[in-house]
Formats: sequence, C-alpha cells, structure tokens
Amino acid sequence: MSEKPKAALEAEAAALLAEVLAKDAAGGLSPRDRMAIPCQEMPVQPPEVRRGNLDEVALGYGESQARLEAFRCLGCKAPAGAVQPCVQGCPVQVPIPAFVAALQKGDAAAAAETIGEANLLPAVCGRVCPQEKQCQAECTLGKALKDPAKAVSIGRLERFAADWVRERGVAKTPRVQKASGKRVAVIGSGPAGLTAAADLARAGHAVTVFEAFHKPGGVMVYGIPEFRLPKAIVSAEVEGLVRLGVTIETNFLAGRTGALQDMLGERGFDAVFIGVGAGLPKFLGCPGENLGGVFSANEYLTRANLMKAYDTERAATPIFMPTVAAVVGGGNVAMDAARMALRLGAREVHVIYRRTRAEMPARAEEVSHAEEEGVIFDFLRNPSRILGNDAGHVRALELQRFELGEPDASGRRSPVPIAGSEYLFDCDTVIVALGNESNPLLAKTEPALKVDKRGRIVVDGEQRTSLPRVYAGGDIVLGAATVILAMGEGRRAAAAMNRELGC
Repeated sequence: MSEKPKAALEAEAAALLAEVLAKDAAGGLSPRDRMAIPCQEMPVQPPEVRRGNLDEVALGYGESQARLEAFRCLGCKAPAGAVQPCVQGCPVQVPIPAFVAALQKGDAAAAAETIGEANLLPAVCGRVCPQEKQCQAECTLGKALKDPAKAVSIGRLERFAADWVRERGVAKTPRVQKASGKRVAVIGSGPAGLTAAADLARAGHAVTVFEAFHKPGGVMVYGIPEFRLPKAIVSAEVEGLVRLGVTIETNFLAGRTGALQDMLGERGFDAVFIGVGAGLPKFLGCPGENLGGVFSANEYLTRANLMKAYDTERAATPIFMPTVAAVVGGGNVAMDAARMALRLGAREVHVIYRRTRAEMPARAEEVSHAEEEGVIFDFLRNPSRILGNDAGHVRALELQRFELGEPDASGRRSPVPIAGSEYLFDCDTVIVALGNESNPLLAKTEPALKVDKRGRIVVDGEQRTSLPRVYAGGDIVLGAATVILAMGEGRRAAAAMNRELGC
C-alpha cells in the first residue's frame, strides 16, 4: 500500500479515466485494454494517525477511482439460464455485472438501485464482507490475471454506490406489494433478521423486529468497531427498513421478555423468523481465566462499540484501559479487539495465534491494517495458563510454542505443542477471541425447538425449524459466520415464509 492521500489517488485516476473514456468512445475497450487498467488502491488514514482515533480507516473511492475500477470488468456473458461467476459467488445474488455497468456510465444512482434489488445493506457489505472469498474469488479478471487480489474490487464499488446515494439523500425505497394482511415477527436485528424483514415487508406483510439491545443492528453495532464500520452507516441502513414500513421494538429479550410461542399465540403473528446470532463467547479453558483483566472479545467490543466506553467522561459503562494487551485468536474479531486495544491507549498489543499467518482466518486487509498500526503478531503460540498478582489481576500469560503438523478437517495444518517450550509473557490484559457459540436461552425456554449438540437451531433446506411457522437463519443456525452469509440465510427464509403465507 502506497498510503497516497485520497486526493492524489483520485487525481491519478481522473487522468487515466480520461484516456479510457476516449478509447471507449473511439471504438470500445478490448479485454486486453481492461486487463491493463491498474487496480484502484483504497485510500486510508495514515497508520500513525488512525491508531489515535476511532474514525473510519478506509476512506472510500472517489468518483474517478470508482468508475475506472468498474471499467476493469470484462463483462462476462453467462450461459442461458445461468448467472455470471461473480453472482454465483454472492450469497444474496446481487446483480453485480449490471451495477458495475451502471458505474462505468457514471450513474451511481442506478448502480445503487440495482444493488438494492438484492441487498438492503450495501454500505455495510461493501465494508465488512469477505468479497475476496466470495464474489471476487469467482471474478474472471482475477483468474485471467492469475491473481485473485487483482479481481475487480466489487465490494469497494458496492460501498461507493451505497455511500453516493446516502450522502446525497437520493437513496430509493424499494417497491412494496399490496398489504397481505399477514403479520410476521423477526427476532433479532442483525444481518439475517434485517434481510428477512426487508424481503417480508416487500411482500406486503406487517413486520415487527424484536431486538434485545437498546439499538438495532446486532453484531454490526456491538461487534464491529467504528473504525471499520461507522455506526451512522448502520443506522442509515436500518432507517431504510423503517421506510419499508417495518416496526422495530428494542429491549425485547425473546425467551425472557416474551416467550417464543406467545408470538404465534396471544401476540397474533402468522409466522416467526429467529435471527438472534451466536452471542455466547468461547473461552480458553485454562487456569486463571477468572482473573481481573481477562475479557471475551464479545464483552470488550460491546462495551467499546455499543456503549462507547472509550468516552470515559460520558459513558455509562466502564472499561479497563490496557498497558500491554494479549489478544488470543486469529480471526476478524481478534483483529478488531487488538486494534481497539491500541486505540484505548495500550502501549503494546500482541495477537497470540497457534498457527502461522498463512492459516489465519482473518481478512488479509484487516491483518495488514493491524500490522501497520503497530499490532505485534506472535505466531505458533498458545496460552497454557494465566497468572495473576496479589490483587487478583492479570500479570502474565504462560505461552507454549507450537509447530505445524498434518492438515486438520478444515484443511489447515494442525498446531502441535512443543514439549518444554513454555515461557512467561508479561501483560495486564487478556482478550479471548476464539469465536462464539449459540446462546441457549431460546432452546431452554422452548423445549420443542430442536437444536444440535452445539446449541444451533436445526433447520431444513428452507430454514424451517421443528416448530410450525417458525424459521431461523444466520449465526444461530450456522455458528459464527459472516454478515453476508447470514443475510443469505435471511433471504432464503423470507422466500419460504412468503410462500407459506401465500405470496
């Protein structure tokens, strides 16, 4: 990454775009011409600046950058009855070639309207979805250039179009069918719930979303930091749902505030969708986890993101300010927690991961951003115990060194401990980012709801649960997954619910 200022990147793109437009007007661009257009770099805040603030790191393409990147698309033709490879790679089937073609013409409004046919949360997805493993992994350009990193930057273009219409106040509300007379409850306002709610509302049903927290958005507001996904973006996307006629009721904990069966009984809903996510954090299971200064990443990020604990003068919740923090894990949540710890004033932040960088499940961009900001990676290490001081607070981690053995079921090489390699690492904060499991509350309060041994709700191919007229999707079914995969489940469930409700 060159770290050029946004204005410089946009000026370079404008000059090259003028040449591309002239060639396109003169006789069209050949595939070779398109392949020669360089990938457009995402402008970002400089690392030394951004680690001291909570502002968004990635600044977004300018108009010339977006249009130039769009011209890199080869315009693949799909066989009859099929869709293009990039669309096949999208869990919600966004019509990618159509919206990219609109951007080539300089029509961001049309691009956003096209995206909106399939995706209610384009500004969110454009920022946090792992496009490199989904739509961009299937991009013909990336395959032709023999480098997936050189695929068309579909996610960045999606973000650009969504931001363009939002910033100008010209976002269009999707068409809604005539009122069906049916009422649907959606439990959980994360990606799966909001997507299901949108598709159900479009079909003409009266939809109410029930959210346990005081703000809607699920993991998008409590789990993903402001510097990666500004909460104003989430609020704007949720407002689009309200414009569709959806009612949102916060501070409603299903299973406690009201029973699941009450939704179909005294509350009079015709169907229910469960999208409560996976909010039960996993821990290490080693001695010392009950010491002060040990946090789950879930709690740490919820305090910082949703409750704004970093604002010590006004926040209603406390948070421990670290000096040396150890974050255990290698996924996106670990990167979020490590980068948040830096912004909360830590002198050092170490990510402890028992494999190597090559095996990390986190997005490469997030790992690079963390490194640029000063996060230190200690690979092939894992805690064996946490040590405390006389006051019951963390003072050190005992770490054991590992080496890689044979691949496990996921295809990644299994970490093997090296006997006698333990050593102490001094720190005052430990953040455990090993993923989440399903919250057991709903299953415990509704025994007829079938769950698997991990507490995940069991569904059929159309997201139906064991209860009549009750559907489920997202992390409560998949386990911890991505925003876009949860949205795909919400979309599939809504389609099945619409069929059951006669639409």
